[in-house]
Amino acid sequence: MLDWWDGLSEVLRVLYCIAIPSTLILLLQLLLTMFGGHQDAGVEFSDTSGIDDLDLDFESDGAPDTDFVADGSNPADFATLKLLTLQTIVTFLAVFGWVSIICISSGLHYLVGILIGIQCGLCMMLLVAKMVQMSTKLVENGTLNLKNAIGETATVYLTIPAKNTGTGKITMQLQGRFCELDAVNAGTEIIPTGAQVLVTDVLSDVLVVEKC
Repeated sequence: MLDWWDGLSEVLRVLYCIAIPSTLILLLQLLLTMFGGHQDAGVEFSDTSGIDDLDLDFESDGAPDTDFVADGSNPADFATLKLLTLQTIVTFLAVFGWVSIICISSGLHYLVGILIGIQCGLCMMLLVAKMVQMSTKLVENGTLNLKNAIGETATVYLTIPAKNTGTGKITMQLQGRFCELDAVNAGTEIIPTGAQVLVTDVLSDVLVVEKC
């Protein structure tokens, strides 16, 4: 082993020091993903101190007090292609290292081998970033944005008190789902069960409605 290492050029030693650790990190990420230690792979674990999240604009309003999870975020925000994430950087280093090693070991000049390694690493980096982008879109598509309820009609499920003195319940179709949501009424009359209402606004996690 030592004889093999001593027989390597300085360039190959550096490349091995890059390729081996980055490959081990990639394998660790894969194992964590497979065995549940890595939740939402490609979203949270991939972020690098917010470097690539500059275009994201999360809003706290629009999260219903139901079994659905909603953060009111803009679907377009998640479409941003993230290139500087933990996965993409480690992938680049691993691919760059091994491809460069193979090229140089095959007899190519070390500069040519390194250039080929950089090109292959960047291509794989872009591919992983695209996969992360697609996974975040899938996460976004599964959330519920209460702002989409504004202007829609609903049916009162539990009586809604007048003048914002309490909350009631309404049922409606929202984003292709049948939802039961909290609602308040700013009007002077109680809205009874079974009445049709119009959603006019969203206050935190509660819809504001008025009788149709």
